[in-house]
Amino acid sequence: MKNLFTLSVIAMLVLSVVPMVAAVSIGTGVGIDIITEDFAPQVWGCDSRVVLDDAIEPGRLSLNGTKLLERKNNYAFEGEQIVWKVLVMDKNGINKVEDVFATIGSIQGEGNDIEVNCVEDLSSKKILDSCNARILEEKIVNFSTTMMRYYDCTFTVETPVSMYGEYFITVEAVDLDGLSGTMDENEYWFLNPDIALSILGDLTFDNVRPGTDSYSDTLLVGNDADDGSGVMLDMFISGTDFYDSSSSGAMCPTTNQLSLDAFRYYATNGAYSSADDLRGDAEKYVPIGYGIGWNNPNKFYDAYEILKTVKFDGVYYNGNILSPGNEMAITFKLSLPEPCNGDFDSGSIYFWGEAI
Repeated sequence: MKNLFTLSVIAMLVLSVVPMVAAVSIGTGVGIDIITEDFAPQVWGCDSRVVLDDAIEPGRLSLNGTKLLERKNNYAFEGEQIVWKVLVMDKNGINKVEDVFATIGSIQGEGNDIEVNCVEDLSSKKILDSCNARILEEKIVNFSTTMMRYYDCTFTVETPVSMYGEYFITVEAVDLDGLSGTMDENEYWFLNPDIALSILGDLTFDNVRPGTDSYSDTLLVGNDADDGSGVMLDMFISGTDFYDSSSSGAMCPTTNQLSLDAFRYYATNGAYSSADDLRGDAEKYVPIGYGIGWNNPNKFYDAYEILKTVKFDGVYYNGNILSPGNEMAITFKLSLPEPCNGDFDSGSIYFWGEAI
């Protein structure tokens, strides 16, 4: 009985081992197909975006290459610059980004004309809060040197020959697959708008009696810049002495010259007028300074504004600013000396408008 029992156990062991060997020797494979997303580059504008003045003519506040503080509307002139810092991200790898550049065009978004390439900035290794880096609801908080890079982009306005009119301007990144992304904050600018002044009316003093005051008809001096440009003009006035071109033996009062000091003016612009200008005489008529060109801006800024009333921003006078299509009404007074003889028709009074 003992031997029989032992043999039975051995038989059971054999039977139990054979199926296990067969199980591990049989197998099959499952195919895997992984398709990686072709990720379009993402571009985010950061906080160092500035507009810089040009070298052609300094402003009241801004000099060449400094922040253009006085520009309040969306127009820019030749030589002025717009500078952005942008963060570019590509989840396929930053080295797959082929180019980053600023574009201008008539519509916003991708595919506009390339105007300037941007320059890599490798100095920053963190995501600035001002970039507001997001992909849909996902906020990007960790900087990755393999997927991200900063770029500095400097767009300079060219001459009116190549850049005139209204454009969308933004920064675009394109990768090796031709996929593009742009900065969401497309900007809209009027580049190189035409600036002009309009003068409606004539400055004529007829049959003036020496030793008396005479008043002209009211002239309208207006901002005739391009419609839609938003160009704001800071207004100035200057003039010269006057002479008799007919060689008639003029004398007023001691020589053949009528001094500019004989002329004054009264101006109104909306709620503001020369009545609020401390330079005025008893009638609030303001004297005119000498000048035939914009060759001494500081002198103009100090004394030659048409209306020096209440300042805004502590710099510009509210009543002295004209927006496109608006006019100032200006009446002139001539205090003719005595004795005085002659017809003084040679000389000028100039109006100036500086875009701010």
